[in-house]
Amino acid sequence: MLKSTSSISLLKIILLIIFLCSENLSAQSFKLLRYDENYEYLKDSADTFYHKVKFLPLNEKKNSYLSFGGEARYEYVDFNNEDWGRLDIGHNNFFLQRYDLHADLHLGENVRVFSQIRSALQNGRKNGSRGIDEDQLNIQNFFVDVDIFKNQDRKLVSRIGRQELDYGSGRLISVREGPNARLSFTGAKLMYSGKNISIDAFAMMADSINVGVFDNRMSKQLNVWGLYSKIIVPEAGNLDLYYIGIRRDESVFEAGTAKEKRHTIGGRFWKYGGGFIYNLEAAYQFGTFGDENISAWTGSVDIGYLFENIKFKPSINLRNDYISGDKSKDDGKLNTFNPLYPKGGYFGFSPQVGPVNLIDIHPYATLDLTSKLKMQMDVVLNWRYSLNDGVYRPSGALNRPGSSSDKRYIGTAYLTNFTYSFNRYISLVSGIQYFQKGAFIEDIIPDAKSGVFYNVRLGFKF
Repeated sequence: MLKSTSSISLLKIILLIIFLCSENLSAQSFKLLRYDENYEYLKDSADTFYHKVKFLPLNEKKNSYLSFGGEARYEYVDFNNEDWGRLDIGHNNFFLQRYDLHADLHLGENVRVFSQIRSALQNGRKNGSRGIDEDQLNIQNFFVDVDIFKNQDRKLVSRIGRQELDYGSGRLISVREGPNARLSFTGAKLMYSGKNISIDAFAMMADSINVGVFDNRMSKQLNVWGLYSKIIVPEAGNLDLYYIGIRRDESVFEAGTAKEKRHTIGGRFWKYGGGFIYNLEAAYQFGTFGDENISAWTGSVDIGYLFENIKFKPSINLRNDYISGDKSKDDGKLNTFNPLYPKGGYFGFSPQVGPVNLIDIHPYATLDLTSKLKMQMDVVLNWRYSLNDGVYRPSGALNRPGSSSDKRYIGTAYLTNFTYSFNRYISLVSGIQYFQKGAFIEDIIPDAKSGVFYNVRLGFKF
């Protein structure tokens, strides 16, 4: 009853607002992190219903105001031979729903309170909900911002409370937008921004996701901390430099299960837009895993070209990742890379292989078939980096151990994805993936099967 009642009521609210909107109401596109949106520019033009929803002044100066927003998302999924047929389920089709509403309260020039509730629902999955599928109702964001100082070029802001985090390409810390249930953390953050530089310092407790109502919990111990900086290099691109620390009481790799304290230092140099596009990233990890020392690393090269003056604006890209795995169980070192809190869809919209102990070659291309319809095609070839380590899930969790096999090739994924934007508020996304099993999968899973994944997703935002 909770699922159907909350789903219908939230949907009615969102559809009402969407249908009262027009194409030219907002000069701003919606952000991945909804708290990054700023509707203060509507201060002198809140003359329509939708504008008043996005900017509702609370005083004569209009420096105190409320802004509301939300989302409804519906997704049908059909997965045939999930986990290469190991679960012996065959076709597994199910329906996912996600709803959220947020309120952004600004109290004068220097104080802000942002709150957001979210409901993620799953129906029909034969083997039950995964951790990424269902979270019936929770507080996704609830934090207070206070401006410590600001002038024309510089600003320092403190943030305390529950909040989503997303940095860089989502390789190490992401909100996990692709799955139905997004991640959140509880803690404190300092954010400095200048003319060509921004730096975040954060100390967080990772929230556990439970399937019930308002039952998500923070970990009650500091287990994620770090610094993330972004430097704009004029005419060259952007440089990200970061340090991230984690502590976990029980981490599982093929090497075993133990307490883990891990430090990651890395950098990313990137540029998107017309002409040459590139995303180069490398990171090194050290620390302790039980009685062992950690020494792990990753490197990624993604280069391409966007032909923005040619019909269909095609882009072609080639990506190559090297991600370390454990060399030996008996050498006193853990070499398995830990992706921390990855985005999940880092190697496609429904990857079967996670960013651990992996070598991949990933060519892909995009086309703007019309002004509203975009297409992307990918081929992802996957090998194990180390023969003494296994294959891991997109979350970084161990899927199947691999030290018993001397085969390296995991398999090849073929993907095609379409995105149709009806307008800035409504979009339809559909994709199909075929994962052709490789020699390693055939070696460790009896009667292994290649898998097919299909989904269609309808989304509304306001």
